[in-house]
Amino acid sequence: MRWLSLMNETRNLVGDTMASAPVGTAGPSAVRTRPDRCPGILRPWPADDGLLVRLRLVAGNLTVDALTALVQVAQSFGDGRIHLTSRANLQLRGLPDDGTGHLTTPVHRALTDTGLLPAPTHDLVRNVMASPLTGIDGGRTDLTALARDLDRGIRASQSLAGLPGKFLFVLDDGRGDLMGHWCDLGLVALDDHSVQLRVGDHYAAVVELSRAVPELLALAERFVAERGDGPEAAWHVNELTSPLADAQPADPRLPRPDEPLPFVAADGWEHLAVGADGIAGEELLARLAGQARVRVTPWYGIVVWDGGQA
Repeated sequence: MRWLSLMNETRNLVGDTMASAPVGTAGPSAVRTRPDRCPGILRPWPADDGLLVRLRLVAGNLTVDALTALVQVAQSFGDGRIHLTSRANLQLRGLPDDGTGHLTTPVHRALTDTGLLPAPTHDLVRNVMASPLTGIDGGRTDLTALARDLDRGIRASQSLAGLPGKFLFVLDDGRGDLMGHWCDLGLVALDDHSVQLRVGDHYAAVVELSRAVPELLALAERFVAERGDGPEAAWHVNELTSPLADAQPADPRLPRPDEPLPFVAADGWEHLAVGADGIAGEELLARLAGQARVRVTPWYGIVVWDGGQA
């Protein structure tokens, strides 16, 4: 496909934002002395320019209607810009404080009205990344529905509201674009009906695609049960005192790790560069004119595609 032929020409545009590491490279590991402080809507971060909130998008998926509402919030209350993250989420900055470290009531109401806070109790824990082109172009299977089902399962579990805000699920659809990204739990598609699970810095069992969500949810429940309590509780799988699951050899069907998705226009889709500094809301909406749905990527970009048009 066209984008594959352009990849080597454009890889430097992506830079070192998400440099691919060998699969199995250890992720975060530390002895904790405090809870994580990863921000959300209900737990904003007190930055120098005002409160910062993070809005979690499952697999980067977002409707342009929700984005338009978010732009209005940024323009009315914040710095007027939409900021992207390396986990394919969105952030707003410069928001007003109610005096207690929380958002003012009008801002909170406006953010809730965007539809991007479907489960307040799980505001911090819906951290699900997936290959940005899954279901659009290439890959061994479409993980769109699986990512959505995983999010539903997380929100349906009262105990999983206790996951740390930095706990991350990573779903690679078999193209290898996210294999080098560390995860707490994840999977790589081997074909259109089987996947190999990832648990921390090692591979785990090969399971049927239909079993992947229950397996990941069960592992997440086990992590919550084993992470401990208080300020020393683990943030990540690699910090547990014993393995969450037995390590298994890498399946020979696993793909080779691929480069980050380049910023190119290809047949039926385009990866638009936004950058780590964000973009003015009006400019972003102008670039997305005619779209109904978009996907934020882990490389500070946005994918638009023919099937996402209004």
